Amino acid sequence: MTEQPTSFERPQPGADPTDARGALLRTPTAPGAAALPLQSGPADDVPRPVAAAGSEHSQPASAEPDAHRPRPAPEGIPAQPDAAGGRTGDGGALDGAGSGQSDAGASRSAGGPGGQERRAGRGAAPDGQERRTGKGLPPGRTLPMRRDGDRLRFVGAATRRIARGLDLDEIVLGLCRATVPTFSDAILVYLREPLPVGDERPAGPLVLRLRRTDRIPADRDNELGFMPAPVPEQPAELSAVTNELCEVRPGSALGEVLRGVRPVFTDTAAAHLALTELLGEDSELVVPDGQRTILAPLRGRRRVIGAALFLRRPERHAFQPDDLLVAAQLATHSALGIDKAVLYGREAYIADELQRTMLPETLPRPTGVRLASRYLPAAETARVGGDWYDAIPLPGSRVALVVGDVMGHSMTSAAIMGQLRTTAQTLAGLDLPPQEVLHHLDEQAQRLGSDRMATCLYAVYDPVAHRITIANAGHPPPVLLHLGGRSEVLRVPPGAPIGVGGVDFEAVELDAPAGATLLLYTDGLVESRLRDVWTGIEQLREKLSATAQLTGPDHPPPLEALCDEVLDMLGPGDRDDDIALLAARFDGIAPSDVAYWTLDPEDAAPGQARRLARRALSRWGLEELTDSVELLISEVVTNAVRYASRPVTLRLLRTDVLRCEVGDDVPQLPRLRQARATDEGGRGLYLVNRLARRWGATRLSTGKVVWFEVAGRP
Repeated sequence: MTEQPTSFERPQPGADPTDARGALLRTPTAPGAAALPLQSGPADDVPRPVAAAGSEHSQPASAEPDAHRPRPAPEGIPAQPDAAGGRTGDGGALDGAGSGQSDAGASRSAGGPGGQERRAGRGAAPDGQERRTGKGLPPGRTLPMRRDGDRLRFVGAATRRIARGLDLDEIVLGLCRATVPTFSDAILVYLREPLPVGDERPAGPLVLRLRRTDRIPADRDNELGFMPAPVPEQPAELSAVTNELCEVRPGSALGEVLRGVRPVFTDTAAAHLALTELLGEDSELVVPDGQRTILAPLRGRRRVIGAALFLRRPERHAFQPDDLLVAAQLATHSALGIDKAVLYGREAYIADELQRTMLPETLPRPTGVRLASRYLPAAETARVGGDWYDAIPLPGSRVALVVGDVMGHSMTSAAIMGQLRTTAQTLAGLDLPPQEVLHHLDEQAQRLGSDRMATCLYAVYDPVAHRITIANAGHPPPVLLHLGGRSEVLRVPPGAPIGVGGVDFEAVELDAPAGATLLLYTDGLVESRLRDVWTGIEQLREKLSATAQLTGPDHPPPLEALCDEVLDMLGPGDRDDDIALLAARFDGIAPSDVAYWTLDPEDAAPGQARRLARRALSRWGLEELTDSVELLISEVVTNAVRYASRPVTLRLLRTDVLRCEVGDDVPQLPRLRQARATDEGGRGLYLVNRLARRWGATRLSTGKVVWFEVAGRP
């Protein structure tokens, strides 16, 4: 995984480059005010300001009458009291780039003696004694501060910063930004590879991978830092010099530390071995001596999922025992957030996969019509909903166009949608009229539950007759774009939604001229909080007309580009619902490319069919296909005549392929089988399967149709 460097602001003018936050603002001393003496902290040669002695709660006698108490600093991530020997400012700036501000109370009270004494009162007991012990301070030691309140405020702000993340990377980034440089100078976050999801039991060994590093930028490091000076050609991140993969062996020192769950200092022998195992034997990372490194296991709900390493530079104060509690809180909140993010990611993946599998991956390419589709999930919901579309090839080169919308946006809605879509495909395979399909869908919805409501529009396009039959169940009406650029909203009976029950559906048959485009859609395209459905339908009609004007009256707009233009009409507030869009461009089949006959069910029918087919192929200039087509037609017609009691139909369609359809009144579908050597028949479909490009059989309400296709050119 590629590590991303963290950006930091440059130090402000006059800031101490060795400060832990790197950008402490220096408050100028007011005229006449006594300057604060400077002392040095342990293991630190940099002078630091020391507050004057004074009572913690008493008001100074020299305070001005109108002196007021300083207001609390704005809510953010407060600085830890150990940061470079004094308090840094409010940590709200850490959300941006890590630069800090001076203490709000100190900056407002530095102008007078009253402010100085208030600062002194918070920092020390009278006569330079420690507030907690009452003992004098040894030379060179800074005065303690009120650590408990600062730590509580820091933990509260940091956990809120971590909790704002939704996915895994945001949570890890929130942990890094909340701790660097306020709590530590650098942090390394290791996560389990792969991360377990929920109650899954990992099968392989425990492997930790370095997920992210964060630290004070290299331009603020000095010779005392724990990072070696990077070569200019190399990146300055910790990941460049740190082991990225670590396999935790059972019973090892690192395994025992992770098993203990609690954060530990790495100054002990066992913890130092665990740190060496984590970073690697050949790691170039120089770990500071003393209690300047904390190793905190990250434990989720079930098991340890990683580890966090907090480091402080040698010139900074070492961690205190109470800082282990801070590290434990940060690790616990981060681990639980990572656990939830992994679960959320798995649910989002399942929802996305469910939605993808419920919709057709690719659209068919039926003869005489071109198709295009779009699907957009709602912007404020999960990537799963109840909208669907479908295109189903039917016998006779016809195609069924379906679009529907199940009420609701949930996994349940998607499951109901999948069942209704499967039912519609099954009913379409029976070649039922559109109104009958909606009637059976209504019955299926009632069987699924009393509150399973959906709208649906079912249309059947016949490219030979250039007609379309439409039935509607409470769905928005389709829009037809003519070749010249005129668009109209088709007048179809509205009908009641699927699931109401006891409602008759009505179908209408309309002209479908060649070059026209039919647009089927769900209500998410035309209805939102900002507009009603009929206003949206009118805007859609105008959008189609305007798009058609760009290509001229003799050329329809490209189908894919037309779908994109339609979706461009959506505004910022128009994504309240899922959107399913299905566009069909009617090309049709010219009458000169169709040949149709009716044959009596008698023994002479196969010979008559061969002669009719030979004449049609000669007229179309396809004499090269005569032998194979005559053989296949003879076999199929012979099977139809053997069992039919009514006239047999024969139709030839010439498009990019030559399609032959033979219909009879027998509902049983033929099945391909292997004939034995002693059988006199049973080889007709075997020949069809070997010589035809494709073949199939479809059951109709009046019988069946057996069809096959051969290449239009030899």
